[in-house]
Amino acid sequence: MERRSAMSKVGQGLARRFGAVPATMNRSREARSRAASIAHALRSACVALLALATAPFAWAGGPQRPVGPSIALYYGEQPPVGILSTYDIAVVEPDSGFSPRDHMAPCPRWFAYASVGEVTPQRAYYADLPQRWLLGSNSAWASHVVDQSEPDWPAFFVRHVIDPLWARGYRGFFLDTLDSYQLVAKTEWERTRQREGLIRVIRAIKARHRDAYLILNRGFELLPELHGEVGAVAFESLFSGWDQTNARYVEVPQADRDWLLAQAREVRDRYGLPVISIDYCAPDDDACARSTAEGIAALGIVPYVTDGALQTVRPAVLAHQTPRCGR
Repeated sequence: MERRSAMSKVGQGLARRFGAVPATMNRSREARSRAASIAHALRSACVALLALATAPFAWAGGPQRPVGPSIALYYGEQPPVGILSTYDIAVVEPDSGFSPRDHMAPCPRWFAYASVGEVTPQRAYYADLPQRWLLGSNSAWASHVVDQSEPDWPAFFVRHVIDPLWARGYRGFFLDTLDSYQLVAKTEWERTRQREGLIRVIRAIKARHRDAYLILNRGFELLPELHGEVGAVAFESLFSGWDQTNARYVEVPQADRDWLLAQAREVRDRYGLPVISIDYCAPDDDACARSTAEGIAALGIVPYVTDGALQTVRPAVLAHQTPRCGR
């Protein structure tokens, strides 16, 4: 996929690969374990303090409960239906072959991942895409940036991407790569043309499928025109992020967090839309996931914490979310 493919899984430690180890290695491992425990505790405290410190900045009245449906995102080949069913919404990679019609239940509502701003050669519709519509590339994700200003692009996207997914039973879509045009549009005139094209794409989806529930990944600058046609807005990395280029987990700088919180406040207070933050921790780092989710939730934002490949799912109750769709 455009933003989450070709990603290396986090390797397992040597201690997990070998049975017996020398006593000195055991002591070293115990020391590392104690150090890791201390680091986890410090991280949890830091995230909690950051959440409390930024809560007045984000929302009036201090810490709040998340407002909006619980959500999970899983981009692996075999979605774990059992755990995903503890959420209101589950976003999956449609090229995995998963069929929503085979899993009809109150929870979850099955959403399909759909990349608007970028495309990889692995997508079925890539061969039908005119090459002149490709403006540049995103080397970090081995994908091509699509020219949103092309007049025929909205109809193409609906016909080749959304319509087939709708026929398979998806009724919601997580629209990604909405800011990829910034990689190639260098003037305000170029950026305006790309934004106008994105607006046409999203309106084309709603014109064709009025009941489609759309979640935008970022796309903040589109909301003045589209807020009435959007169900929720997501962004990535409020506290903990994933660096694809260097394949590592990173702490989010305070300046970046402040900017995101300002956008989140605008989305919720001005447009009345749920806000979702997708953060990243190592697959085996439950302490990181728990403290990060708690920090996000304390700001009134719906949290979801996964690994860099979006293939780690924890039950909603452990992810600091409470499903509502079964009620």
